Amino acid sequence: MDDFLAARSQMALSLGFHIIYSCIGMVMPVFMAISHYKYIKTKNPVYKNITQAWSKGVAIFFATGAVSGTMLSFELGLLWPKFMEHAGPIFGMPFSLEGIAFFIEAIALGFFLYGWNRFNKWFHWFTGVLVGVSGILSGILVVSANAWMNSPSGFDYINGKYTNIDPVKAMFNDAWFSESLHMTIAAFAATGFAVAGIHALMIYRKQNILFHTKSFKIAIIFGSIAAILQPLSGDISAKHAAKRQPAKLAAMEAYFHTQEYAPLIIGGIPDTVAKKVNYGIEIPGMLSFLVHDNFKQEVKALDTIPFKNQPNVAITHYAFQLMVGLGMIMMAMGALYLIATLKMRQWLNKGWFLKLYVFGTPLGFIALEAGWTVTEVGRQPWIIQDVMRTADAVTPMPGIQYSFYLFSFIYFTLSLAVIFLLQRQIKMVPELYDK
Repeated sequence: MDDFLAARSQMALSLGFHIIYSCIGMVMPVFMAISHYKYIKTKNPVYKNITQAWSKGVAIFFATGAVSGTMLSFELGLLWPKFMEHAGPIFGMPFSLEGIAFFIEAIALGFFLYGWNRFNKWFHWFTGVLVGVSGILSGILVVSANAWMNSPSGFDYINGKYTNIDPVKAMFNDAWFSESLHMTIAAFAATGFAVAGIHALMIYRKQNILFHTKSFKIAIIFGSIAAILQPLSGDISAKHAAKRQPAKLAAMEAYFHTQEYAPLIIGGIPDTVAKKVNYGIEIPGMLSFLVHDNFKQEVKALDTIPFKNQPNVAITHYAFQLMVGLGMIMMAMGALYLIATLKMRQWLNKGWFLKLYVFGTPLGFIALEAGWTVTEVGRQPWIIQDVMRTADAVTPMPGIQYSFYLFSFIYFTLSLAVIFLLQRQIKMVPELYDK
């Protein structure tokens, strides 16, 4: 493994792990605040039990997210020094603000965890809300920094120098809203289905049924609504990508030849040599409609992009198809739950219904990883779109492959620790209120 591939692999591994921890850290505090609010209003002790159980899960993921996030910040400087040298002063503001949000979240989480029977009940609840709000803001700020890499702004690039730097304009770049919206909804969908799936499994096994039924309901409502809304945010993101990153969109669709009535391709195996897609299903004009809101207008394909500036078509296309496919499955499952709640309540306790949502437990996070792959691989070979190539940003330091092996071991160990702690937490759920 050469140093460039090792550096990219290490960054991909780190981001792949951290994105799961951070998304759970964004969403679980919201679930926790909802259950706490229901406890305050109803005085039902089951909701207190849920809140306390979920708060321990939030603490676990906050700790692991802090570790993985700290490692990422070091990796940016160690692996991509040229990138940080030039880009740091431009897009450093969202990272600085994210640090403030992180510390607010840490303080609020401490108040919440140790504030039972010590604070006014509404102030205690507010600290939990603050954990959720600051977590979501942290996620949005980090995505804003990534969006800047896809749509750089807030500076002039003249003769290899970055001048007239405007950090505020860089933070609120053209891509920040669409990417932040898409990522936030994805976090709610993925975490909602994962949490609901775990509780569905416990209900199916007839363990602590009352506790898990109420927990399942909170999680699946958020997950279902997010899954149904996600295609709308995805459409907004795709339209923006068509304007700013036509090579990414073309790779996502394995779209080789510019034409009117551009077809949408479902599935298929891209043949980059023959410039075609084998075994795919074409829907004529649909790509034109999705990009331009009409079926005729031309869409730029890979034949308009120099080969040296094209991303890996196969990886981008497969990841995009996986993301969309899983997203459609989750949307259908979300609609099914809403139908069951409104019209067919007898389904809610059926074995097949519970097993369906157990099956859905990992789908959101698989889709999340696939979407992140589309975002990052689809931007290549650029680390800053059309400004700096990834190969020009990597460190000249040798032996990066050993760093990759070390970090792989650390993340593997972290994952085992999280799994162990979560399994212990699930087994510790008391049966006091299961009647």
